[in-house]
Amino acid sequence: MTDLHLRFMQDAFRLAEKAYEQDEVPVGAVVVFENRIIGRGYNRTEGLNDPTAHAEIIALGAAAEYLGSWRMEETTIYVTLEPCVMCIGAILNARVANIFYGAKDERFGSCGSRYDLVKDNPYIRNVSVVPGIMAEESEALIKMFFKNLREKKNAKNN
Repeated sequence: MTDLHLRFMQDAFRLAEKAYEQDEVPVGAVVVFENRIIGRGYNRTEGLNDPTAHAEIIALGAAAEYLGSWRMEETTIYVTLEPCVMCIGAILNARVANIFYGAKDERFGSCGSRYDLVKDNPYIRNVSVVPGIMAEESEALIKMFFKNLREKKNAKNN
């Protein structure tokens, strides 16, 4: 892993922290083209009341607007949590070349933890997946979020 990869994941992590502050599941994503961030996103499902408002979807939309195209063959996405089925579908459809992610998602992860929609698809070629960048920090933030959420629910029920 290079310092550049770490820097981009740190940018994604800061977005995850922003999601956390807004009581959203803390996931952040950035899309990079020619070593420059062209799309940013963090989970907004609660705030927008939209089940598709995941960090990756928002970042891909911003990147597509920047590029003036939905095809992103020469881009890389950095996301703090392994993409789910919906998000990996969008990433693959956009032809993103590289996927870097932090924490694994045993429940919904689609890059090998639960499903592997990259390797299991004979039509997908030349997509690189690199897990584990800032995995501990990303996992800790998500665990803290759900711990706090459970505590709030328990306090409300008592």
